[in-house]
Amino acid sequence: MRFSVNNKKTTLTVETILAQGLGWMDDANNGLIPGIFPGTTFEREADNSYPNGRVYTRDQNPNYDQPEAVLAALEAGEDALLFSSGMSAAVSVFQALKPGDHIVAPEVMYWALRNWLLTLGSEWGLKVTFVPNGDIDALKKAVIPGETVLLWMETPANPTWVVDDIAAWAEVAQSVGAFLAVDNTVATPLLCRPIDFGADIVMHSATKYLNGHSDVLAGALITKNQDGFWDRVKKVRNAGGAVLGPFEAWLLMRGMRTMSVRVRQACNNAMAIARALENHPDVEEVLYPGLESHPGHAISKKQMSGGFGGMMSVRVKGGESAAVKVAANLQLFKRATSLGGVESLVEHRASIEGEGTPCPADLLRLSIGIENSDDLIADLKQGLEAE
Repeated sequence: MRFSVNNKKTTLTVETILAQGLGWMDDANNGLIPGIFPGTTFEREADNSYPNGRVYTRDQNPNYDQPEAVLAALEAGEDALLFSSGMSAAVSVFQALKPGDHIVAPEVMYWALRNWLLTLGSEWGLKVTFVPNGDIDALKKAVIPGETVLLWMETPANPTWVVDDIAAWAEVAQSVGAFLAVDNTVATPLLCRPIDFGADIVMHSATKYLNGHSDVLAGALITKNQDGFWDRVKKVRNAGGAVLGPFEAWLLMRGMRTMSVRVRQACNNAMAIARALENHPDVEEVLYPGLESHPGHAISKKQMSGGFGGMMSVRVKGGESAAVKVAANLQLFKRATSLGGVESLVEHRASIEGEGTPCPADLLRLSIGIENSDDLIADLKQGLEAE
């Protein structure tokens, strides 16, 4: 994919934009990498003005500027905002709504955000309807003209990796005058740009693939247009103060520089693992959009390019106890929450999510890292076949 930078056409590719960080440097010292700015406040001029536009670091730290500009370029948006976590980024979108506003979201989505919508979101006064993933007819029936203001989607959906058609959701949103927000954490802008398919806002848990090293907690939002709703989101961030420290923002930018290499390797590894386990006698089902047998494969091919992501799930024959045992037997895969890092992770999601989870009890979620795929396949096979 090729991109526009600062509304100007360019032949730069994603790899170049990421590796060079849009060419930003430390102008004061001519350093190739911008420095860290720990200062919290900025001095006024004698006439009481702020000529550089910065007043206070809460949402105006210089270390936010570069990663936000890079994210806007990658996602083909007009503006981007960093947040202290993926949850704070997502919640800021909902807090920019008004009590009584109606939202439609998928049944399978990031569990913590689904819980927020059911609990604090409901107390906030928001009305939420959940629809089955992959069912566009159910979505059409769920929206209410004049009341539905936001459609929130996640594709592929964590942790079952059901695929939804972004363009189809965008069409439904437009039919009732609603915004469409897409959680693009798993696909990343390397593989899919939701704005190209009609999305208005894109969200990332930047902790995951954007940073990629399991050492920074961060989130991001990118908007198609700098409109009135985006202004409300910015006010929510400013008032709530859910922002990164300058060092974390600097680390995030450092991680983003290698994202293209990391994501490509993870995609290649995931495809190799999916094919190796697809017909394994101890595996009930491999859930990975890259497989031709996956129900959402055709849609994935349409809206993803360069790979199908590094996330997959395996349903183990023998039910929950067998799945937990397999996870315990693995040596290379770390039994840990999260995803998108350089190391491979495994998690029994149903026990993590608890009561009410739509996740099958026999499912293991795998975040595929950048290790050698043969080593990972061997570890999974020994884990499945261990007595």
